[in-house]
Parts: sequence; structure tokens; C-alpha cells
Amino acid sequence: MASKSSESILALLAGAAIGVGIGILFAPDKGSNTRDKIKNSFDDLKDGVKSKFGSFEDEAKEKFSQSKDELKETVESLLSQSSYKAEEAITFLEEKLAELKKQNAKLQK
Repeated sequence: MASKSSESILALLAGAAIGVGIGILFAPDKGSNTRDKIKNSFDDLKDGVKSKFGSFEDEAKEKFSQSKDELKETVESLLSQSSYKAEEAITFLEEKLAELKKQNAKLQK
């Protein structure tokens, strides 16, 4: 996704530069008017880049937030599962310990 945004920005910059160059070559206006047009074109370009960057930043924050929530859910699920498995293991070990105590008691007699 970042590569698409950077390609869009690059294409926007290239298009603006080509447009300004052609505009200068074929400009019937005075130099001061042409400079104003160029300045306005660059201002528009700057605003476009800011807008693209802002939307990219918002998308990145949203993706990070989603990833963070998914990670939290995964960790909670793993903890729940491991708690259940730990309980099974403790029960199994208690049963084996009881069997060993019975066998030991028989041997002690």
C-alpha cells in the first residue's frame, strides 16, 4: 500500500513539473503572471501531497490499531488455552501422585 501511495505522489509531482514546463513555454502572459501561476500550481501540488500523506497516515494508524487489537485477542486466547491445558496437566499429575502414594503404601506394609 505504501508503494502505491509513493507511486501516486511521484506521478503527481512529475505531472505537475511537466505541466509547469509546458505552461512556461507557451505562456502568452507577462513574466509576473506566469510566476504567479507557477506559484499557485506548486501550492496546489503541495496541498495535494499533504492530503495524500494525511490519508496515508490515517490508514497506517488504522492498520496499526487493528493489528494491536488482533494481537491482544490472540494473546488472551493463548492464555485461556494454556490455563485450561495447565489445569489438565495438574489434574493428571495429581492422579499419578495418588497412584504412587497407594503403591508406596502397599510397599511400606
